[in-house]
Amino acid sequence: MESNKLVALVVIIGGLLIGGVVLFSSGNEDPTKNVASVENVVEEAGKQVVTVSAKGGYSPRVSKAKADTPTILKMETKATFDCSSALSIPALGYQGNLPPTGVTEIEVPPQIAGTKLRGSCGMGMYSFEIDFI
Repeated sequence: MESNKLVALVVIIGGLLIGGVVLFSSGNEDPTKNVASVENVVEEAGKQVVTVSAKGGYSPRVSKAKADTPTILKMETKATFDCSSALSIPALGYQGNLPPTGVTEIEVPPQIAGTKLRGSCGMGMYSFEIDFI
């Protein structure tokens, strides 16, 4: 009987420890990691313009844009000398080096709703996506 109480106590303590680790480790995620931005999408001359900055990664990481609309992707750099300047967008067949400082415009044909256009740095360390809705 005494050994059953000891086993039950060990199981309860173990469960509490595991639950505490899960609870406290989930708070370490970047709260903006998957937050989509619409503030970087504007309409100009019948097209939408999605602006993404490249320096130490891409910002914002997720953008929401209108589907079935001609789009210009503006990649902005400012003293960018890391791998985020080597841009790859496989779905567009785009691969190139962004200038250290400046704006590179990339034509994006109209995309159907539900499309997620993804871009990444040359090393695959940094990425961004545009969700067409």
